[in-house]
Amino acid sequence: MGLSDITRTAVLQAIQECDTLGRTDFLQRYGFKEARSYLLEYEGRTYDSKAVVGVAHKFVSGRALESSEFSGGEQHVGRLLRDLDFQVRFLRDPPWEQDEIILACALVVDNGWKELRSGDAGVTELSALLRRLPLHPVSARSDAFRSPHSVSRKTTDLATSRPGYTGAATKGGKLDKEVVRAFWEEPERMTAAAARIRALSGEFEEQLPVDDSVEGEEFSAVEGRLLLRAHRSRERDPKLRRARIDQVRKKGLPVACEVCEFDFGRFYGERGQGYIECHHVVPLHHIGESRTRPEDLALLCSNCHRMIHRSKDWITPEELRAVVGRQQR
Repeated sequence: MGLSDITRTAVLQAIQECDTLGRTDFLQRYGFKEARSYLLEYEGRTYDSKAVVGVAHKFVSGRALESSEFSGGEQHVGRLLRDLDFQVRFLRDPPWEQDEIILACALVVDNGWKELRSGDAGVTELSALLRRLPLHPVSARSDAFRSPHSVSRKTTDLATSRPGYTGAATKGGKLDKEVVRAFWEEPERMTAAAARIRALSGEFEEQLPVDDSVEGEEFSAVEGRLLLRAHRSRERDPKLRRARIDQVRKKGLPVACEVCEFDFGRFYGERGQGYIECHHVVPLHHIGESRTRPEDLALLCSNCHRMIHRSKDWITPEELRAVVGRQQR
C-alpha cells in the first residue's frame, strides 16, 4: 500500500493519536521531525503533516511509514491532504523553479551582474510576473510569495555567485549556480531563453503538471519548464507528426529512427507500423519565433529520443548518430 491508499478516516485516527500522546512523544515514537514547510490544520489545531500521514498509513495497512520511505513535499503529502479535504498552512514558499531563476538572473545580468533592491522597478515588475507564472499551485503560496523582497534577495544570491566575485557570497542553491554558469558561458542563449519565458508566461492558463519538467530525472532542459512544455507540444502535434511522416514516405524512405534506423513496423509487425516519436530540433529559446515546419522534426525511436533529452544540454540527432557510430566500430 502507498500514500494513495490512505483515507480521511485514517488521517483522523492519526490526529487523535497525536492528541493523546502529545506532539513531542508522537514525533519521537514514529521517528519524524517537526514540519518546516507546512502544517495540517484541523479544528483549530496544527499538526506535523508528514508525521500524521506516515502514521495514518498504519490504520490502513497495519504499519506506519518511516520518514525515509516517502516524500513529505507539497506535491505528495500536501496534495494528499488537500484531496482528503484537509486544510494545509504553508510556513514557507516553495523553492524557486529554474524558470524563475532564469528570469531573475536575466535581471541581474542586465544590471551589470549587480544585485537589485526591493524598490527597483525591475524587481517589482518581476515579482508580479512570477506570481502569474503557472509553476506553483496557489494553495502552496504564502501571502508573501515571490514578494519584491524575496526577488531582491534572489538577485543577491545570483550576483554573488558569478565567477570572479570577490565579496562575501550569500547562500545560493545548486540551481542558482547552474543558471549563473549558463548565463556566464552562454549569455545570448540564456538572455533569449528569458525573453521566450516572458513571452510564454501568458500561454498556460492552468497549473503545469508536477511531473512536467522531468521523467525519471532524465528529460529536462537548461532553459526551464515553460520552454520545455512548448517544445513538447510541438513534438506531440499530431498534424506536424503526420506531415513529417508523409514527407519521409514520399521520398520512398522507411518510417524509422533517423539516428539508429530502428523500424518499429519491421520489428513489431502490424502493431508497430507507422509508429515513431518526433523531436523538435529547433533550440528551445527560439520556440515561438517562427512557425514549425515538418522538416523541423526529427523522427526518432524512443531510446534515441530519450538519449537526446537525457541531460540539460541536449545534443542534436547528428551528434547522437556520431555517438552510435563510434560505439558500433
